[in-house]
Amino acid sequence: MIYTCTMNTAVDLFVETDDLLPDIVNRTTDEDYQPNGKGVNISFMLKRLGLDNTALGFAGGFTGRFIEEELKREKIATDFVQVDGISRINIFINACREFKIVNKGPLISEACKQELINKMEYIPFGHFLFISGSLPKGINDDIYPLLSAIAAKRGLKLILDISSPALLDCLPYHPYLIKPNEQELAAFFGHKKALSEAEILHYGQELLNRGAERVLVTRGKDGAIYFDRQTTIKATSAEGEVVNTACAGDAMLAVFIGKQELGFPLEEALKLASAAGALTAFSKGLGDLSRLDEMVSHIRITHL
Repeated sequence: MIYTCTMNTAVDLFVETDDLLPDIVNRTTDEDYQPNGKGVNISFMLKRLGLDNTALGFAGGFTGRFIEEELKREKIATDFVQVDGISRINIFINACREFKIVNKGPLISEACKQELINKMEYIPFGHFLFISGSLPKGINDDIYPLLSAIAAKRGLKLILDISSPALLDCLPYHPYLIKPNEQELAAFFGHKKALSEAEILHYGQELLNRGAERVLVTRGKDGAIYFDRQTTIKATSAEGEVVNTACAGDAMLAVFIGKQELGFPLEEALKLASAAGALTAFSKGLGDLSRLDEMVSHIRITHL
């Protein structure tokens, strides 16, 4: 079984408008509401690959109910901790440019936090656990190494997609895979400017040296670089009109792990994952996997 954990679940509102101007009513030409949060996205993509999974995390209010209902509609099991307040609503506007408005989320009580930790301690030995995304109010970064320690004790295959510098404190627990994007990788090592490819290669290896078993660095339009102790592989992306970059990394991560679970070789899984990320970037929400074979022909793999 695969488990995903989204501590800051969301409903994402995607809107299109011809322009976004101040002091007037900006009327939209299209709109869409989608359950979201990085782990939630991964749950949807895994299910579309035919992989059953259970979504964990926090959910509250009418938005939390909507998220659970949409997951259950896709026959995805849920085991959320119910919290006071409402799960956040984020707004993504496609106008003359792409605008992203992301809210903080509800305040989580200590009791609810402990309830989630307890759920983690009962995940069966050896299963996958994705922990992805930001934290709501009331939850501090120290939860990441705490959950990493639980995962190590339980023999879980822990996959971390978090922007917090506390990621580095999780590495001694040997997570199965971590997925920073290139901006996050730069920030982890104190760089404010974009990293060169040589620097990405250096810091990717450094993450392995510090304890990560595998590293996948996503690079937007420049694709991704995968590291483990035997190999380093670069994957390109595909060209197209970018509509929404918010979920592309989630789609890529889910397909990368999911395809390997389905028996695909590493290189093929990475190509398909890159294609899934591109499809999602060219879509309002998660990409349509029926177009995966069409898109994968544009992806190139290079061993470094």
